[in-house]
Amino acid sequence: MGPMKLYFDVRDIFRAPRIALSGKKIWIFMVGNLAGFILYWAFSYLALAMAGIPLTEALGEYGLYPCLFGVEAEWYAWVTYFIGAEAWILAIFLAATAVSRVTLKQLKGNDFFSANDAWAYVLKHWHPVVFAPISIGLIIAFFMIFAGAFAFMGKIPFLGEFIFAVPYLFYFFGSVFTIYTIIVLFVSFLFTPAIVGTYEEDTMGTVFQSYSVTWSQPWRVVAYHIVLIPLVRISVALFGWAWSAGYSLINGVFGCEWFMGAKLSSMVSYATSLVSPNWLCSSLAECGTSISTCLSNTFACCLPSFNCSISTVGGPLSGTETIASVLLAISIFLLGLSILSYGLSILSVGETLMFIIFKKKSDDDDLLERKDEDELEEDMDDDFNFDEDDNDDKQDTDEPNASESETDSSESNDNSNTKE
Repeated sequence: MGPMKLYFDVRDIFRAPRIALSGKKIWIFMVGNLAGFILYWAFSYLALAMAGIPLTEALGEYGLYPCLFGVEAEWYAWVTYFIGAEAWILAIFLAATAVSRVTLKQLKGNDFFSANDAWAYVLKHWHPVVFAPISIGLIIAFFMIFAGAFAFMGKIPFLGEFIFAVPYLFYFFGSVFTIYTIIVLFVSFLFTPAIVGTYEEDTMGTVFQSYSVTWSQPWRVVAYHIVLIPLVRISVALFGWAWSAGYSLINGVFGCEWFMGAKLSSMVSYATSLVSPNWLCSSLAECGTSISTCLSNTFACCLPSFNCSISTVGGPLSGTETIASVLLAISIFLLGLSILSYGLSILSVGETLMFIIFKKKSDDDDLLERKDEDELEEDMDDDFNFDEDDNDDKQDTDEPNASESETDSSESNDNSNTKE
């Protein structure tokens, strides 16, 4: 199967929701999100413990979605909390790199590139995903420290005025470059997974590509995202509606009075209270800017039927019903996570398509025709096997010749003996 034909313009962005609607890509993001969420959950409760809140009290108040915002805590508790948040973000970035790799292989016509192959690639190329944005941040920090040092020297009497006035143009262009680098930093957050997943760049190469995209394609970056973001919202809403419809149908059938009836209502009510509690449904203002709001919006906007729409009816749950409700809550949580993962999959596929278009527009470099490292390794293996086959053929041809020469020599010896 040959590579997919692209227009290499904005029309290709409309393919992102369909290409992203893949169990393989959604699964990759679910694994990344789940791993990142577990780390965030653990570090958040550790931070709450450092803030003096007992674990049992924190579990009763926050449940699945711990949040340090609104809590008075020391600096080390905040550091611990943000370590967990950064771990979740990093897991999403690594998953986006894996999805970008799968997307490139799919666009090339290779539908057999598995999720395990993608994670193996990420394990080999995780360094630029982590260190490229850090490198750009260090560039910004260097210029700020450099400017601060000269600003401090400007306080020197008599000499400080000239330190400020004489190299003013140097300060000005350095300031402009710093602002430009800040923009590059935001662009790198968007395109680093796509750059690593498609172009196989190292850290310095990824930094260079981030500067190149920002300089050569600024308006396309803006315009294509104006197209992509509404597509994400519409596609996630439709995907969530399909999940919600299936959820409602199950409740309608199993919740019939002829079947489970009030038992189902009590179990589902308890399960949804674990996955989407009342404080999350109402979007607590104290966590308005935290990661918890992202989850709140995911469940509240994408899965309206999963929220507090089922009233608590029936008596208290028995032991087996409680265990079954907890298992049901895990399933509902994974369904909600799949919707978030589908939205991230659309973004990742969209960024990958954008970078492929940008390389074609700026450098006339068709990444679908360019051989990646896997294909180059296959070619090397084929050449190596071909050389081995040639050596074997030569050995096979040499052996009969050797036997013929031995036969000829023996016959000549016999003839000489006969003459004697």
